[in-house]
Amino acid sequence: MSTKPRVLVAMSGGVDSSLTAALLVQQGYDVIGATMQIWDKDVPESDDENRGCCSLSAVDDARRVADKIGIPYYVLNFREMFEDTVIDYFVAEYGAGKTPNPCIACNRYVKFEGLLQKALALGAEYVATGHYARIGYDDTLGRHTLSKGIDHTKDQSYALYHLNQNTLKHFLMPLGDYTKVRTRELAAEFGLSVANKPESQEICFVPDDDYKGFLAEKSPDSLRPGNIIDVHGTIVGQHQGLPLYTIGQRKGLGIAAGKPLYVVKLDFANNQVIVGSNEDVFSSELIAEDLNFITIDRLEKPITVSAKIRYGSREGVAVVTPLTEGRVHVRFSEPQRAITPGQSVVFYDKDMVIGGGIIRNSI
Repeated sequence: MSTKPRVLVAMSGGVDSSLTAALLVQQGYDVIGATMQIWDKDVPESDDENRGCCSLSAVDDARRVADKIGIPYYVLNFREMFEDTVIDYFVAEYGAGKTPNPCIACNRYVKFEGLLQKALALGAEYVATGHYARIGYDDTLGRHTLSKGIDHTKDQSYALYHLNQNTLKHFLMPLGDYTKVRTRELAAEFGLSVANKPESQEICFVPDDDYKGFLAEKSPDSLRPGNIIDVHGTIVGQHQGLPLYTIGQRKGLGIAAGKPLYVVKLDFANNQVIVGSNEDVFSSELIAEDLNFITIDRLEKPITVSAKIRYGSREGVAVVTPLTEGRVHVRFSEPQRAITPGQSVVFYDKDMVIGGGIIRNSI
């Protein structure tokens, strides 16, 4: 009989969450596995193309792992919550000329808030995920903390900055202390069938990564053609809809010019794509909103941090200054490339996450 509390493991069918479950069983927790059902109920089970995180095929992989390590396994219905908090948000952000991050929205509203409530209802004290990040407790701060995983090439703390004291105390992330290579080695040692399963790269609800087709179905008005203009206001081409372009983009613009042109801004009010030189893509300042802080309750004075403006970007030294209406001003010591409204900016003190927010605009 388990001597440690009950923990619900969010099992996506991949190697990370599978090893998480196996490790916790080994450590003596009372483990139950669960996959979040977010796909349409009308999708046939033979649909092999629906192979993203939490897809139909993922259930088969997760169930096999649960059987292997001897834990109960459930499929929990999150379709309505996922539609409301992730898909609708995704479509609305693109419709407003922003670039959404659906994985952060899913983490925030579904995997952490929604799944935690389900877990507590099932008598679990904790939820565990396969994220490469570390949760701790700092006696000096008197607060739960979130830090980078030791494998900085796989670190996922950027996508978890929204966690707060109420959620952090209920979550376990054992893979934060492992490298991805070691994860696969351990999964093989446990005899898990997913030890060498490739990672899913596509957004789970966009079939074949076809953004245009998805938005054409869900929000056709967001794909209005319009002008591409340069930073001086000269029309240089036509675009096929703002959501099909990203700040910093060079290829696929359909512009014949004597020099490389890059997307500098998406002007939603005038339905224009603005292009310029590579230098025009850089900016040193931004405004962020929808903030969450982990190491403090709120920001009351300027602080110096390391900050990153997207998952794959390098951190830069920045001063974060509180503004009115729950916003902050962020000034980087060196210009950052392609600051993108709708994406997140996350603040660090060495490996520890201070907090973050949604980029409203660059300056």
